[in-house]
Amino acid sequence: MSAVTLPRIESAGMDGWLVRLFGVIDEANMPWILALVRDCEAAFGDALVDLVPSYTTLLVVFDIDRLTPAQARLQLQRVLASLTPDQQLKHAEIQELPTWYDPSVGPELERLAEQAGMSCADVVECHSGAIYQVYALGFAPGFAFMGSVDERLAMSRLKTPRKRVPAGSVGIAGRQTAAYPMASPGGWNLIGRTAAMLFDRKREGFSLLQAGDRVRFVSVSKEEFVRLGGSTLAVEETS
Repeated sequence: MSAVTLPRIESAGMDGWLVRLFGVIDEANMPWILALVRDCEAAFGDALVDLVPSYTTLLVVFDIDRLTPAQARLQLQRVLASLTPDQQLKHAEIQELPTWYDPSVGPELERLAEQAGMSCADVVECHSGAIYQVYALGFAPGFAFMGSVDERLAMSRLKTPRKRVPAGSVGIAGRQTAAYPMASPGGWNLIGRTAAMLFDRKREGFSLLQAGDRVRFVSVSKEEFVRLGGSTLAVEETS
């Protein structure tokens, strides 16, 4: 509980408060942040508009017609006073993302391997051998920021982002990893592509992944990737 002894509640506009629980990114933060999500849902009820968890914070958006900012802040103070970590996170089901690792869909795979002093096969084994935690959703609908990758695989974002990154592309930026849910601009280092549908308007909640989920990238052959519906469209060169 010492990690959240002095949380800060910061203004985020007329209808929002940002609760800052931590000052540094750590996997141990998530049980507290998810507990805050759970307790805010119960405490705010119909007056709650949205909750946006992140690495160290939770954005709480409320209905200004139902609560004044002062009332919402008081509600948050009450929630924080009795906050306890969510122990269910330890037993969360692992989401598996079938991923084809290949330079044709992961143009930075070979460069990353060279930088790390590893073979491409070693990079694939290292990346797919870990279980990652989803810290936050952002940038694009269904885009899940996950961590932390092995230090050997850490790589800075591209100096010039690509104008178009195909949907499903799996990338690394710093010690974070993610998969693009739809075609979009992007500057992450691409090492493969997943066949999983990460964002679907017909799915409840739309996004396959949610903050707090645990994720494993499962290496599959090109044939299996195609069978699962994956696209082998080549990544366009950065211009």
